[in-house]
Amino acid sequence: VEVHSPGETVTIGENSSNLWVDFQSEIDLDLKEAWYHDNLTRHAAEALLLSNGCDGSYLLRKSNERNDLYSLSVRARDSVKHFHVEHTGSSFKFGFNEFPSLKELVLHFANQPLIGSETGTLIVLKHPYPRKVEEPSIYESVRVHTAMQTGKTENDLVPNAPSLGTKEGYLIKQGKIVKNWKMRWFTLYRNELKYFKDQMSTEPIRALDLTECSAVQFDYSQERVNCFCLVFPLRTYYLCAKTGIEADEWIKILRWKLVRK
Repeated sequence: VEVHSPGETVTIGENSSNLWVDFQSEIDLDLKEAWYHDNLTRHAAEALLLSNGCDGSYLLRKSNERNDLYSLSVRARDSVKHFHVEHTGSSFKFGFNEFPSLKELVLHFANQPLIGSETGTLIVLKHPYPRKVEEPSIYESVRVHTAMQTGKTENDLVPNAPSLGTKEGYLIKQGKIVKNWKMRWFTLYRNELKYFKDQMSTEPIRALDLTECSAVQFDYSQERVNCFCLVFPLRTYYLCAKTGIEADEWIKILRWKLVRK
């Protein structure tokens, strides 16, 4: 108990106020770390880590559920685990552990494994996924995470939102026998790439099983630009996109399928 002499000015809560300012400054520093992604959603985090990351790749993001929650997203084998980190006001709570800063939380689990769900997979935070990495627009074409911004709930959107790793669009395809080029509508779902006469057609001309595809790569043998090819045992398919960026999107997502098949 502090005893103060008459006339001495006492500021109630001054120390606690200073502690809060210090803690807020610490948070501000944490949020400048390369591994913090402020507006990234769960779906987008999974797309980034599965496409570009490896075991132990991680990022921290603001949770979509509550203002006082963060989410630690970590890649483990062929999946992404998400862990809640609660901001208590004076610390960050992770399970039964508490840390004075997000940076210390990350440093702790860089040296000590955390358990990933019921599988008991041991995960160590090895590779921070920087927010300033050059992101291909493939993640925007996935559209699952952007659909979340419409104001509807996640449950409302699930039936209409395409699955992670789906894509569709027009590509110019070279014929098998007569080597002419025709515009075709392509859809990619799971490991099946279908092409149709046009977007309104209901029956595909052909469905390609990507589990039989051995390679997807840019092709410079054609007179056209923005071309790439899919190599199958009995045939190589030559396709051209409208732009180089669009061709790059198709190549990246198709290669992702091949790695996961």
